[in-house]
Amino acid sequence: MRKIGIFGGTFDPPHFGHLLMASEVLHSLHLHEIWFMPNQNPPHKDSDDTTDSIHRLHMLQLCTEKRPGFKVQSIEFERNGPSYTYDTIILLKNQFPDCTFYFIIGADMIEFLPKWHKIDQLIELVQFVGVKRAGFESDTEYPVIEVDAPLFEVSSTMLRERIRLGRSTDYLLPDEVRGYIEENHLYGT
Repeated sequence: MRKIGIFGGTFDPPHFGHLLMASEVLHSLHLHEIWFMPNQNPPHKDSDDTTDSIHRLHMLQLCTEKRPGFKVQSIEFERNGPSYTYDTIILLKNQFPDCTFYFIIGADMIEFLPKWHKIDQLIELVQFVGVKRAGFESDTEYPVIEVDAPLFEVSSTMLRERIRLGRSTDYLLPDEVRGYIEENHLYGT
């Protein structure tokens, strides 16, 4: 069985914090690959505030293509409706029966697991991996493997604001992603 980490999110834009988190999980758990999986319609976010899916997909492809062990999985773009993790994992398990999936979440999401769509069925299908973050507790009744990662306080929200204000994103955002943002006039550039 191949061990695959699934890292879902809006990735609006993807940044070095995402890459660092994925790398720590990849190596700590000895996974074969990490699949970055951008959400089509995240159920917990207003889709009007999210950058078009094709741009988020291209940015992810740019920042993962030269990094061994990282791939982009666009399965959520192939269906309509909210991007519930349960539905996506069912599709992945049917399409890739030779894989065991590890679903990566930040410590900030662990406390929300009880509110996830079909969480009791989901924990039977996938192993959750929580990456520790300062200021968040990781206590939960659900089985979550914890992985330590160096603290790197960067967020997509903060980066969108910095870009909108014309501030530097050096050492926060891969150059390929910054170039794509400028070429496509995203986030007010």
